[in-house]
Amino acid sequence: MKVACVGGGPAGLYLSILLKRQDPSHDITVYERDPEGSTYGWGVTYWRGLLDKLHEHDPETARAVEEHSVRWNDGVARVRDLTTRHRGDEGHGIGRHRFLELLAARARELGVRLEFEHAITPENLPEADLIVAGDGVHSALRTAHADHFGTEVREGRNRYAWLGTTKVFDAFTFGFVETDHGWIWCYGYGFGPDRSTCVIECAPETWSGLGLDRADEAEGLTLLEKLFADVLDGHSLIGRSGADGSAQWLTFRTLTNRTWSRGNLVLIGDAAHTTHYSIGAGTTLALEDAIALAAALREHTELPQALARYERQRKAELLSVQSAARYSAQWYENLPRYIHLPPQQMFALLGQRHSPLLPYVPPQLYYRLDKAAGQLEALRRLKRWLGPKIARSAHARALSERK
Repeated sequence: MKVACVGGGPAGLYLSILLKRQDPSHDITVYERDPEGSTYGWGVTYWRGLLDKLHEHDPETARAVEEHSVRWNDGVARVRDLTTRHRGDEGHGIGRHRFLELLAARARELGVRLEFEHAITPENLPEADLIVAGDGVHSALRTAHADHFGTEVREGRNRYAWLGTTKVFDAFTFGFVETDHGWIWCYGYGFGPDRSTCVIECAPETWSGLGLDRADEAEGLTLLEKLFADVLDGHSLIGRSGADGSAQWLTFRTLTNRTWSRGNLVLIGDAAHTTHYSIGAGTTLALEDAIALAAALREHTELPQALARYERQRKAELLSVQSAARYSAQWYENLPRYIHLPPQQMFALLGQRHSPLLPYVPPQLYYRLDKAAGQLEALRRLKRWLGPKIARSAHARALSERK
């Protein structure tokens, strides 16, 4: 089979690796519009479950990724001058640049052609049996047929900036700072021996009240370094300004598609779906897409059946993750509801932010119920039953209101 992967991100590169391992005779080319090594992004997070899957499907890639990753088990939340630490699941961080470097090296080793500085548009599609659109949330190949794919984009309310820092966090760190214009907070995690990712988020009123909407990047970084001086231990923040020196403040775009394929064109990764960054699942989901698509192509000789199987499987697997991401984003958008709780309670609810039940129960009552549920099986069963039921009802009501 001749395969063209459009976009040199994790999804396209890992798919090319898996397909070459399944059948070395596949003719596979990955096309990336940007120069090699020019990727933007600080670190990406993943959890032990993904590493186990990588070991199962390509041990060489798994070993290389694990070797170049940092890990942590704790979560730390800082609210004003109060700090609480919580033992959690094993998390991992790796620099995005290094991660793509490792995937590209493995793909080349297996015989995949990598064509950098080679943009593919709907007008110059390569001849191939299968074209994989892994060209991100702004996918040109998907956008050209947006009506067919049923693309829907919902924009989040809060503003965020994706930054780096020289502070090396030893745990996944949340820092919440109160200002005269409302709360602003950060998520920090290490990805190398001398760097961490630091995502800053706040409500739009806080963003404009602090003057971040008018500040260029240098001015904005100076202000943020002062606000988060305790969290950063005096370390600097590192940005990536636009050509005019402007700061890169964004609103998160949740993207879904009604269908994921059109003829021999199939969507993968962020071109197919996005989930809010606060659950740290974007890279994992992209690689899981690649695993599912490779398996479907192995099991079905006819392309339409393979693509249909891939879409069915991934849509089903994404339901719970997309729900968790939606409620996680809402938790931060409704931060004042939780931020004044005692630190231990606030941090416990921070860990429960993906719960569909939490928005509909007074926070302190939820905390007590959750604590009791940890001891009583009957309450655990009630919580598991009631949460999705309330979520479905609320989701249906929201849809009817939009209409």
